[in-house]
Amino acid sequence: MQELPIASNRPATPQPATPGNKGRYAFISLGCPKNLVDSERMLGLLQLDGYELVPSPDDADFAIVNTCGFIESARDESFAAIDEMLERKRQGLLRGVIVSGCLAERQQEQLLEDRPDIDHLVGVFGREEVTKVADRLIGGLDEQRLVFKPAPVRALADTQRMRVTPRHFAYLKISEGCDRLCTFCAIPKMRGKHATKPMEDVLAEARELAADGVKELVIVAQDTTYYGIDLYGEPRLAELLRQLEAVEGIDWIRLMYLYPMYFNDELIDTIAASDKILPYLDMPLQHINNRMLKRMQRRVTREQTEELVSKLRERVPDLILRTTMITGFPGETEEEFNELAEYLATERFERLGVFTYSLEPDTPAARLPDHLDEETKNRRRDTLMALQQQVAFDFADEQVGTQQPVLIDSPVPDEPTAWIGRTIADAPDVDCVVYVTGEQLSAGQMVTCEIVARSDYDLVGVALT
Repeated sequence: MQELPIASNRPATPQPATPGNKGRYAFISLGCPKNLVDSERMLGLLQLDGYELVPSPDDADFAIVNTCGFIESARDESFAAIDEMLERKRQGLLRGVIVSGCLAERQQEQLLEDRPDIDHLVGVFGREEVTKVADRLIGGLDEQRLVFKPAPVRALADTQRMRVTPRHFAYLKISEGCDRLCTFCAIPKMRGKHATKPMEDVLAEARELAADGVKELVIVAQDTTYYGIDLYGEPRLAELLRQLEAVEGIDWIRLMYLYPMYFNDELIDTIAASDKILPYLDMPLQHINNRMLKRMQRRVTREQTEELVSKLRERVPDLILRTTMITGFPGETEEEFNELAEYLATERFERLGVFTYSLEPDTPAARLPDHLDEETKNRRRDTLMALQQQVAFDFADEQVGTQQPVLIDSPVPDEPTAWIGRTIADAPDVDCVVYVTGEQLSAGQMVTCEIVARSDYDLVGVALT
């Protein structure tokens, strides 16, 4: 659970509004970076309207919980955060609780029936109404407790955000929703069909973020490679990236959530030729067995996957590939799981996450036969993670003795010459870190480091500049 203290938030464009005139609130943001962008937009709107964000619900008039509803564990975390705030309300410590985001969108009236003490529900696309909702809560008005809007034809603008990431990096959401309809995934039900954010809007946001000190743009969407198809009639990610390269002040452009389809030669060439687009590609694959891929409705085959991965490794220098896999999908046999394990042992992805299949009641996969027990799913996940641990250690060992650019994120507490940073191979809050020793360093600084050791998954470096 992430409570957002005002001290760590910076508006992307400073605003003249004076906070504190209308009320004080605590904000809890849960879930993925796409949801975090929504949180930052709501925070920006509330600041502009005169509400004050405080570090703790102890000092707040009301609380907002921006929830995740993706899988069962995420919903459990969201329910726990909601219940904690509702208990504070029952004790008279809060005037009210607003629940927003994916869980609100997914459950709607059912969530209010189960937890009638919630004052207001705001769906994913109702976020622009958050100040009106706060006004009604502060004013003691009970009408219009539900704010749900249809998914937009074009992605909502994310300007004037109050950022909660460190000043030097930010998430840039380039589209909303998803057309994939994978059988295990409920995201289209929560976030609608794919909606491309117009290129000029993305570039305007990037310039706003760069002017606020951002050096690393982390590009996010539900399906990044699909960018442009619904709006322009063809994939336009490569063109967008070339435009983003020209934004002054940006040093790194990191690509996340790249679906294997629409990964064309133009995109590969654009990445390979760039000094700013990192050779770090996050491409969730989920499985390698053809029967499993078909049951998941991924619309790619093992052969297509292997061809794409081989092409990327051949044409993108110093490539770092991150992927995710699902174990225990309904009907997965031991032989099919072994095929996945053998593929991972051979391919040796530099970064890998493994998840057990989560049964989502309103998805096609829930109706499939042959669901596996949790023990089997967990055993298979642990097998893959043990395999990947050695791959990750070997990769980290290969970095020892090299010199690499490192982006400094934060100081190590109580250690004046110790810092935490990341290499090109490390997405924020997802991958590993580098523990850097150096004099007069600062967060947001790009320094060349000699990598001198490995510490489990992480690296140890000494700043050279």
